[in-house]
Amino acid sequence: MTSTVPALGTRMAESSALQGVLLDMDGTLVDTEGFWWDAEVEVFASLGHALDEAWRDVVVGGPMTRSAGFLIEATGADITVAELTVLLNDGFENRISRTLPLMPGATRLLAELAAHGVPMALVSASHRRIIDRVLDSIGAHHFELTVAGDEVARTKPHPDPYLLAARGLGADPARCAVIEDTATGVAAAEAAGCRVVAVPSVAPIPAVAGRTVVPSLEHVNLPFLQGLMTL
Repeated sequence: MTSTVPALGTRMAESSALQGVLLDMDGTLVDTEGFWWDAEVEVFASLGHALDEAWRDVVVGGPMTRSAGFLIEATGADITVAELTVLLNDGFENRISRTLPLMPGATRLLAELAAHGVPMALVSASHRRIIDRVLDSIGAHHFELTVAGDEVARTKPHPDPYLLAARGLGADPARCAVIEDTATGVAAAEAAGCRVVAVPSVAPIPAVAGRTVVPSLEHVNLPFLQGLMTL
């Protein structure tokens, strides 16, 4: 059978310095950031509080405990972080169907990386129950491992999730490309020593030395990611 895969073959070229691609989930691969905000607005409305739209930029991409804690403090709601976390996860799950909209370019990028045998990991601040639901839409088969926010002692913006993912792939973090959509996730990836591609979803992310910012995943492909290793 004649292969239709380019010369890189079914595994990465031996000379490639790219050892793995680590991808965020919400807002990066799936268009779910708005679902989270809607769930937060609804839960706090049920508690008698209205959320300020400006707070959306504060909570986007953050770990659940940080986002919940901020909103409780900002509103003065009479609820604990643990109680609110359950309500927010429930509210999010109620909003998602079995098939979620993927971000532009996500399907093509995952297929390209898989075709060339590039090791991939999904690294999210969302809890395991949410990741497992969303993987139905993304395709769990794309990833050699997934890291959830409630499976690490310190989640984003700490480097721990990305260090764990790189270690799980047997990769050097400095030879891993990370794709993120929020400042929180970017901070975690950069602290881990990874090469970062920012694809802002809700709030802008500035381009600085060692960080590449693109408008969508449609601008990202395997040669692009391999090129980051030479910067």
